[in-house]
Amino acid sequence: MFAAALLAVTCFACVVAAIELSGADWPWRGPRTAILLWQAIGLSWGIAAIGTLLGFGLSPYGRGVAWGLVDLVIDIANHRVIAKVGWFHLGVTAAGLVLGGILLFMLAAAGADVLRARRRHRSLLALVGHGDPEVPGALVVDHPAATAYCVPGVRAHIVVSAGALRLLDQAELAAVLAHERTHARWRHDLVLLPFNALRRMLPASQVAGDAERSVGLLVEMSADDGAARGARRPLATALLRIGAAGGGAPCGALGAGGGEVVMRVNRLLRPAPALPARARLTALVAAVALVAVPIVLLCLPL
Repeated sequence: MFAAALLAVTCFACVVAAIELSGADWPWRGPRTAILLWQAIGLSWGIAAIGTLLGFGLSPYGRGVAWGLVDLVIDIANHRVIAKVGWFHLGVTAAGLVLGGILLFMLAAAGADVLRARRRHRSLLALVGHGDPEVPGALVVDHPAATAYCVPGVRAHIVVSAGALRLLDQAELAAVLAHERTHARWRHDLVLLPFNALRRMLPASQVAGDAERSVGLLVEMSADDGAARGARRPLATALLRIGAAGGGAPCGALGAGGGEVVMRVNRLLRPAPALPARARLTALVAAVALVAVPIVLLCLPL
């Protein structure tokens, strides 16, 4: 029971941490560090939420969650689980297992949807995309809207529209391609997937929605940083040009996002000092602790 109470506190602390982090400004100075912290918060919340229900449900055994599950399996095999646990605690335990199953199912479903959409997109690109000597290593789509985006995967594709080629100069185009290659190299699609799954599971939750939006913006800022070394102004002007041109940009495309584009442009043109090493180390320690605490609580016989 004590472990279950501590897991409940951990779950609540993760929600508070998510609210605070979504409203903080420091993540803009270190988007990759903030993304790591967001991932730790999400993982810790999931483990703690499941563990809280299992901890209360298995409390009659008095041996914690991990050993309580072992005892439960033994009692089920010996047909004495109701006498040992009771219907109420068995129901709470089942709720914890169901919650874990739902979280895994939603993650798998979100991943399957992304893979299906990606396969359809690749099939379309095979029909309408073509190479161009101006953009080696990228596919060009003959579309008047100015856009550029990455189709991620083991063999990622960088896609640029004909409208973008007409709109951007050589330096801006190079910065745009570097931005999209950063997305592909760091597999930002996998970073976003769990937060998309959580938002789909909890569509009415403002915290889940804010988490997905915050991580999405940090991913774009992280790609900006990867592309902007020595090319901050060309990337900023490319963002402004594509954003002003508008029209039909796919979700996740460079320049899509309205007011977020202004934030990114201001950040590129007026960069704040990078996070000091002490702050990055503190965030790393916090991320490790966030994940370790619920795991330890699950294993201890409390």
